[in-house]
Formats: sequence, structure tokens, C-alpha cells
Amino acid sequence: MIRPEPQSNNVHDDTAIRLRDANVGHVAMRTLLLLRHAKSSWKEQGLADHGRPLNRRGKRDAPRMGRLLNVEGLVPDRIVSSTANRARTTALKVAEECGYGKAIEINEDLYLATPEDQLAVLRDLYFDEPCVMLVGHNPGLESLLYLLTGEDERLPTAALAQISLDIESWADLREHAGGILVNLWRPKELDDD
Repeated sequence: MIRPEPQSNNVHDDTAIRLRDANVGHVAMRTLLLLRHAKSSWKEQGLADHGRPLNRRGKRDAPRMGRLLNVEGLVPDRIVSSTANRARTTALKVAEECGYGKAIEINEDLYLATPEDQLAVLRDLYFDEPCVMLVGHNPGLESLLYLLTGEDERLPTAALAQISLDIESWADLREHAGGILVNLWRPKELDDD
């Protein structure tokens, strides 16, 4: 769902103007949600990076982002997550809180993925759902956001970006797609629940 005016103060005014102008008489075909995994724990020494769990803040922030998706009417049609424990757990907590109700797709190509890897995952989606969420890692997610929108934004843990893409199918997704950053939510900037 695209709004003529973004509801968050996190989107730059020029982006709001571009979004409004770009959507006069036109509806974008796909919405991409980029979610960085929630804050993870480094307490367990000797635990491989891939296995790190969420810490207390991560366990709090992931459900908050799920509730935000529900309130914003942005429940994804598909969630695709990195195989890392912190990403899978984030995806699960977000899915539970937003009312997703489907299986989460776990994709090993998203673990520490480059933007090109992420684009390949999106282009290979079997079904062409209108709204897809990728749950992954930095610096790949920030780079993908920049590659698709030209917006250089910081994605701290549990940050969520909403991108509007004027494509008919995920198979059509390419670099420099002219996507529009509709909204960006960072947990520290959200009002308390």
C-alpha cells in the first residue's frame, strides 16, 4: 500500500514529493521490505557468528517491528530470511506479531549477502507476491537500499525500510531500479508501545 504522503518523519521531504509525483495516476507494482536482524548477543564465547541469538534488546525490538507492520497495513505476502539464527528469530518474531501466518522461507544466499546476491534471491522468487520482506544483514541491506533507491540511509539492528518498485514481476528487478524509499523505521525512533 502506497500513501501519497509518508506518515513518518524519517523520510526526507524530497522523497515525499517524488513519491507523490511518481504516483499521480500510477500505482507501483511491488513493495520490498528490508529488515535488518534485531540486536544479537555476543555473550557466548566460541559461538560461531551464524549461531548468535538475539539479546534482550533484540527480543524486544523484533516484535515491535512486527506490530508496526500490522498497524501500517504492510503485512508481507512472503518473508525470506537469512539462515543465521539472529535473522531467523527476528523473522519469526516479526511474523508472529504482524499476523503473517505463513511459512518463512529460509535462504542460505542471504547470509552476509551482497546486494547482487539479494537481487538474485528476489528475481528467483517462484510466486510473484506484491509485498516481499527480506530479513538479513549489513552491509548488504544498506547497499541494496542505496542500489535500488539512491538513498544512503543507515539501517541499525531491527531497522525496517519500505521500498516501492515500479516492476511487473520480481524477475524484472535490476540494479538502479528507480525504487522509492517510502518509509524507514528505526526502533530507537519509534514511540514506546
